[in-house]
Amino acid sequence: MILPCEVGVKTVLPAVKAVMARSIVEKHGLNEKQTADILGLSQSAVSRYVGRERGNLLNIEETPEVIALIDQMVTHLIKATGNKAEILELFCQTCTSIREKGLMCPACQKKMPQEWAEKCSFCRE
Repeated sequence: MILPCEVGVKTVLPAVKAVMARSIVEKHGLNEKQTADILGLSQSAVSRYVGRERGNLLNIEETPEVIALIDQMVTHLIKATGNKAEILELFCQTCTSIREKGLMCPACQKKMPQEWAEKCSFCRE
């Protein structure tokens, strides 16, 4: 049995990290090493996120509400103004927004048994 949160770890988390990495590099002008330090990743992981080689399973960049939450996280991380609890809360809100919009559902439904996928309403409850 595959739970939606397991799919989220494999799809939502990389997609959010990819958007964050691209934002820090492209919008805020930091280099990949600085970005890696901020996000707690390796420079090569940041390079793959920025180059769109990783974190592509969900298209979240077209969703303004999700991008607004990610922008808030990035701002807190860059300016070091937010505490860990604030950033974690923003991440949870981001994941919830992604689920509520059904953005994770196609990836999740591929992993679930057919009879479960047809009846699943976890994300939209």
